[in-house]
Amino acid sequence: MTEALLALIGPTASGKSSVGLGLAETFGCEIVSADSMTVYRGMDIGTAKPTLEDRARIPHHLIDVIDPGEGFSVARYQRLAREAMSEIRSGGAVPLVVGGSGLYFRAAVDDLDFPPTDADVRSRLEREDGETLAARLKREDPEAATFVDLANRRRVVRALEVIEIAGKPFSSFRDAWGRYTPAIVAGLSPHLEILDARIEQRLRGMVDRGLLDEVRTLIDDGFRDALTRSQAIPYRQAVDLVEGSMKEDAFFEQAARATRRLARRQLSWFRRDPRIRWFDGAQTERVAAEVGAYYSERMKG
Repeated sequence: MTEALLALIGPTASGKSSVGLGLAETFGCEIVSADSMTVYRGMDIGTAKPTLEDRARIPHHLIDVIDPGEGFSVARYQRLAREAMSEIRSGGAVPLVVGGSGLYFRAAVDDLDFPPTDADVRSRLEREDGETLAARLKREDPEAATFVDLANRRRVVRALEVIEIAGKPFSSFRDAWGRYTPAIVAGLSPHLEILDARIEQRLRGMVDRGLLDEVRTLIDDGFRDALTRSQAIPYRQAVDLVEGSMKEDAFFEQAARATRRLARRQLSWFRRDPRIRWFDGAQTERVAAEVGAYYSERMKG
């Protein structure tokens, strides 16, 4: 490997941010975020975005890129991530990709080709119900239906959008997904009981730090629709709480459950990547030392 590329991945609430900061200092890195939600300005508390102090300590890239109401494709993320990594290397530092979005992670580090998008096609597809969309994908591209999460409506819509635009199966774009750039990748995976407890604790901490006020401000700024997107956890649930259609107990229950489901989907995605060396993230200081030793060993090789 001529140029080091480090990565730290894992499910939400696995401790990536705090561990990543220490590793970045140790290895002279700048952090490239691989998170599909921290790109949005103003969505700070609910995305567990690195604080201004953290960003002053270590430069972060791909944070606060767009307003919540703007569209943002993985192809655009890939371009910006590549530009950021080139800039980091030009400055004599090492890129450290940190995040929980498997798609963004692979877009940053691997040579994937993302088909174009069409807002009109996507909008039309999004008006159909999930069962209809899943059935259509099974019919039009049976192979894609074996690897696209049919319960993830957004992913199914994307697959059908590509089929319409490209005029060929979504699965035909999959070949590149089997090729992996030789990045040095560590994954944090605490036991599920610990992860679930962290998720609940973090959610309550978000509310204590002002999540509901953040949501009110975003609604006042005209971003309510962006907050109610299904993947915008816990914003979608927080909107219901702020607007009075949900009680506080139900908010915590539903937001925690949705986050647990997200964490398990993230783990399922990452488990398919043969590059990842997994570490138990239960103890932050110990795992930071273990990952640091792993990076050092691999960079020497």
